[in-house]
Amino acid sequence: MSTIQQLFIEWGYPGLFISAALAGSVVPFSSEVILIVLIKMGLDPFYSVLWASLGNTVGGMSCYYIGYLGKIEWAEKYFKVKHEKIVKMQKFLQGKGALMAFFGFLPTFGEIIAMTLGFMRSNVLLTTSSMFFGKLIRYALITYFLIFAADEIAAIYVQYFG
Repeated sequence: MSTIQQLFIEWGYPGLFISAALAGSVVPFSSEVILIVLIKMGLDPFYSVLWASLGNTVGGMSCYYIGYLGKIEWAEKYFKVKHEKIVKMQKFLQGKGALMAFFGFLPTFGEIIAMTLGFMRSNVLLTTSSMFFGKLIRYALITYFLIFAADEIAAIYVQYFG
C-alpha cells in the first residue's frame, strides 16, 4: 500500500472523501481500497459509502467543469482525452442529456461523459444528482460484495469444505 493511501486511511472519512474525489477526477487513483480498509477498521459502512460517493461526485464534476470551460485543447493536452472521443461522446449523448451522468462511475468513460456534458452545458443540478446516484449505487454494491458477501461466502465455504 502506498504512503498516500496510508495517509488517507489515517484521516478516516475526510481521507476517504479526498481519495474518492481524486479517483473521480482525471487523476488515476483507486478509492475502493481506502473504502474497504476503513470499513474493515470499523468505520460505519453507510457513512463510508456516503462520503465516498460525495467525494467521487466532486471529482466527476471537476471533469464536467473542465468541459464547461469549453477548451477541448486542454482536455487533449493536459488530460490526454482525444478530440475524437469527445466528439463521438457528444453525438452519443445528444438527446439523452444530463441523466447520462449516472454512468459517470465507469472508468475512463465516466470522465469523458462528464467532460462532454460540460461542453454541452447540460443542467448542472440534474448532472450532479444523476452522477451522485450512479456513484452511490456503485460504492454500495462494492461495499456489499467485498465486505458482506465475501464474509457470507467464506462462512459457507468453511461450513461445507472446512
